[in-house]
Amino acid sequence: MLNPNIGKLIKDYNNRYRLVIDVAHTARDISSKAEEAGEIMVEKPVSVAIDKLASEL
Repeated sequence: MLNPNIGKLIKDYNNRYRLVIDVAHTARDISSKAEEAGEIMVEKPVSVAIDKLASEL
């Protein structure tokens, strides 16, 4: 998903602080898994995490 609407994410999430925490945790997991696998990430982990959370809603 390209550039998910942040306003829609916040509205669907009901709590912007929970959204930020979930994005941070997801990004950290994505980054650590890529590092363990020796992969070089082209896209930033936060962007991947936001896309992942947006697709799950």
